[in-house]
Amino acid sequence: MMANNANKIYLTREGFDKIKREYRELVEVKRPETVTRLAEARREGDLSENNEYVQSRQQLSFIDGRIAELKAVIDRAVVVEKDHAHCQKIGLGCRVTVRPDGGQQQVFHLVGEWEADPAVQKISFESPLGRSLLGKRVGDEVVVEVPAGRLVYKVVKID
Repeated sequence: MMANNANKIYLTREGFDKIKREYRELVEVKRPETVTRLAEARREGDLSENNEYVQSRQQLSFIDGRIAELKAVIDRAVVVEKDHAHCQKIGLGCRVTVRPDGGQQQVFHLVGEWEADPAVQKISFESPLGRSLLGKRVGDEVVVEVPAGRLVYKVVKID
């Protein structure tokens, strides 16, 4: 259901709030600071050799692009509120404890694509593991095909 709607971007409340904070920081702080730097550099004269002017223009261009990107995400966002106390099946926003065959337990937080950060065990619900976990219950086995072969996990806990 979620992956079929290309116009929507699914986010947890935490992820949505983080994107909104970054957007506000860029619009209210970073962009005005950069515009001020650009104006000051412009007053220094010859723009062709003014490194501060060139850097400020590049920074402003980057900030404007990021603002547009984040605005599009905010406009298309669907915030998935999860009542974790009653998670019976794995869905977006759940923290899932799994045990791989012969391995130690791992905990993954199933999040939207924009929030995914494997370094801190936040995986996209659209990733191979994320898709395999959706809808599963405690005790279910999940088989994930990866380039290195096949991984089998057992769902231990859902928060």
